[in-house]
Amino acid sequence: MCVTLGFEKAVYVVGNLQGTFMCDDMRNFFSSIFVALILSPAYADEPEVIGVEVEKVGMLWNISVTLSHPDTGWDHYADGWEVLDSNGQSIGFRKLSHPHVNEQPFTRSLTGVFIPDGTREIFVVPRCSEHGWNANPVSVKLQP
Repeated sequence: MCVTLGFEKAVYVVGNLQGTFMCDDMRNFFSSIFVALILSPAYADEPEVIGVEVEKVGMLWNISVTLSHPDTGWDHYADGWEVLDSNGQSIGFRKLSHPHVNEQPFTRSLTGVFIPDGTREIFVVPRCSEHGWNANPVSVKLQP
């Protein structure tokens, strides 16, 4: 037996993805909701950049990044962050060597980063051991 909901098109949102589907019957609608609920935890466990501080020291830069991530132990933890230039090229990487289960959010620094003169923006991208790189780099404006 098929029961309609009174509309032919529905919108779904999963993380940053959005789309539409045609509702033929309740089973298609609830199947789509089920898939959305299954996929959404993957987005919830990405590490998040809470803050970035930069300091120019001579010709080099010190970069401090504050991360938040639901670390659970050695199998799933924020394991690093990378600094990218505006072309997406890596200009620095900070490895995080252990989980921070009871220390959230936490801040770690990378010192002596060479950023070419004239660069006015960098990006910080965190990574976790289970889900990989966060898909949304954080923009950081640099003062000359």
